[in-house]
Parts: sequence; C-alpha cells; structure tokens
Amino acid sequence: MSLTVNIGDAKARLSELVARAEAGEEVIIARDNSPVARLSRLARDNDVRAAIDEIRAARTGLAPTGADEILQWRDEGRRF
Repeated sequence: MSLTVNIGDAKARLSELVARAEAGEEVIIARDNSPVARLSRLARDNDVRAAIDEIRAARTGLAPTGADEILQWRDEGRRF
C-alpha cells in the first residue's frame, strides 16, 4: 500500500512518514499533486523477510519450481 502526501505535509509529518516507511509502507511525496519522490524502507543485509518478499515478487507469474529443479540447481557445477 502507498500513501501520497504533498511536500508541506511531508515536512510537518516527517517522523511519522519515516516510521511508516520503516514499517514497509511506501510514501509518495508530491509537489502540486504530481509525484516527485518516494520514501521507502531500505533493505538490511540480514533482513530475511525483505529477501523472501523480493524473491516472491520476482517469481510472480512463473511456473512453480519443483523439487527436481531445485536439486538440479543445487548440484550444478558440483563434481561427484
């Protein structure tokens, strides 16, 4: 979900908007009702949830991955 606010409101509510972005909400900042910037959470190196969400988004619309394919990926490049 995203929230759009004008620059003046964003200046007055910056702490609140940063907290919302940190919680995962996207905040769009607009000038004269035209979007000009986006405030969103930065992924952390150890943020497993963000990594899982990113993978799910990238796989949207693709066929499900089967166990055989996963094992093939695992074994790719291995020498037995």
